[in-house]
Amino acid sequence: MGYGTEHWPTEIRLNKAEKRLEIDFDDGARFSYPAEFLRVESPSAEVQGHAPSQKQLVAGRQHVGILEIEPVGNYAIRIVFDDLHDSGIYSWQYLYEIGRNRETLWAQYLAELAQRGLKRDPRAK
Repeated sequence: MGYGTEHWPTEIRLNKAEKRLEIDFDDGARFSYPAEFLRVESPSAEVQGHAPSQKQLVAGRQHVGILEIEPVGNYAIRIVFDDLHDSGIYSWQYLYEIGRNRETLWAQYLAELAQRGLKRDPRAK
């Protein structure tokens, strides 16, 4: 498989009040992404590192919101979060994959937070 996009969005909705991004894809798949999930799964080098073993655990983002989304060519969006993180380029393929695997990725994230004694809420003791 090449680097092309398999799935294309047909509709993208940003719900700032619910801190959620919703995307409908051309194959009928529909995903709803909480801002916190998108932030902790950012494809940026800051979060992902340069190899799978370098992925950084991002804690304390339970209340993060999305300020805006910006198109990047015709293949991706850049999400600007209200914690000012804005370096992740979310390709349609990446969004499709994390949407499809959201439950597993989220469970892994919560387990890793617990293992390290970290919290989703930065105000939690």
